[in-house]
Amino acid sequence: MITIALSKGRIFEETTPLLAAAGIIPAEDPESSRKLILATNRYDVRLIIVRATDVPTYVQYGAADLGIAGKDVLDEHGGEGLYQPLDLQIAKCKMMVAVREDFDYLGAIRRGARLKVVTKYVKTAREHFAAKGMHVDLIKLYGSMELGPLVGLADAIVDLVSTGATLRANHLTAVEEVGDISSRLVANQASFKLNRTQLQPILHAFSTAITK
Repeated sequence: MITIALSKGRIFEETTPLLAAAGIIPAEDPESSRKLILATNRYDVRLIIVRATDVPTYVQYGAADLGIAGKDVLDEHGGEGLYQPLDLQIAKCKMMVAVREDFDYLGAIRRGARLKVVTKYVKTAREHFAAKGMHVDLIKLYGSMELGPLVGLADAIVDLVSTGATLRANHLTAVEEVGDISSRLVANQASFKLNRTQLQPILHAFSTAITK
């Protein structure tokens, strides 16, 4: 039995055509089903529905053979015990630094100011600012990053930006790009070796689908 770990929402929606290309059709819609383990049309493949941030952990420890997770999640996880054979080119967005529209970010950098930054991507943010030689105090939040600068909790945020609509609605502006983000196929290292005959056709189908 091959187990694939997925999260609900955009990643699942954009993964569905790739699964179909591999001949895998979920028996139920995870958005309407309360089940956390979903059967598929293939007796030898099942899906487990987990939080996006937990996908790498399920794969790393062998509870899933394959998983699909954003580069943002994988960077924070560190990728231990995982192969990342494919960039699926789905769920694309950017990791950005954003500030209030009236905040002089470049001026603060020139003055060598120590900025307060809210983010749930602490590892990524730390590495980004360290590479720029900036000193920052990182404050970890799990949601509503945009609120931080508005109430004086922080000077800046580091977060995923897709359309930028949420930033604009809250009078924030993106001032610096940290990196491009997309979702990756990840595989458990041991399973990749032991079940290669079963996994390789899935990888090939995904690879072919994303190059069309």
